[in-house]
Amino acid sequence: MDTGKTAPFELGRGDDACLLLHGFTGSPWEMFPLGEALAAQGMYVKAPRLPGHGTTPEALLEVNHRDWEQAAAESLRSLTGFRRVFVAGLSMGALLALGLAAQFPQVVRGLVLIAPAARFKGPTMALLKGLRHTGLLEWMKPWVFKDSTDLSDPVALAEAPILPAFPSARLNDLWTLQASALAQAPLVRCPTLVAVAQQDHVVDPEGGQWLAHHLTGAASVRILSLQEGYHIIPRDRGGPRLALEVGAFLHPLRKRNESLGAAKLDEAPPAL
Repeated sequence: MDTGKTAPFELGRGDDACLLLHGFTGSPWEMFPLGEALAAQGMYVKAPRLPGHGTTPEALLEVNHRDWEQAAAESLRSLTGFRRVFVAGLSMGALLALGLAAQFPQVVRGLVLIAPAARFKGPTMALLKGLRHTGLLEWMKPWVFKDSTDLSDPVALAEAPILPAFPSARLNDLWTLQASALAQAPLVRCPTLVAVAQQDHVVDPEGGQWLAHHLTGAASVRILSLQEGYHIIPRDRGGPRLALEVGAFLHPLRKRNESLGAAKLDEAPPAL
């Protein structure tokens, strides 16, 4: 992979910050257009590269969901001192973002879930999930190979850095994060925007709405349904609309007069 493309990035400056979390086998590249849009609105934006991602398939052999959760929490901790902190995640990154909002409600003032990987599309993943506790998945198919990503825009698809394979064992970590997100959803307190693409070929867009219905403690929940583009929404045809909607969603949250002061995160995340 072109590690220059997949590198973490920081953009903009301001009193408010937004943490952007990419998806499984993806990289910060997926989130860059959204990051640019938020930076242009006067926010500081940080997009880390999750452990094992954006380099080689072998790098994913030695990591699991706990490493990704820890990296997300550490990135959130690095934003201590900003007036307000928001979190947005794509696919698996959305599940991690939800976990942060649930665990640190005093820090995360707004949450954006983009094509959340609450339920995968098609019967194949359901079949594989049924094998997760048998050991057969890793034995029969230790590697999953891929030569493309879910983008409808041919220009973005041609530019996309694609990890050519990943260990099938990491699917277990995805399913663990799904269960964790569902369990933690009622603990989210902040306003939440859920964005789904109706033509998504990776996750079921109705799964995003299903997850949204479990955000029973959130101050507000809005669902944005995009007709254009596939799974990697920020880089696809629906990306400009997404950026506008996220900016509009965050704008009133940034204008609120609150007495809580700068965001603080002094404790390690609870064990999952």
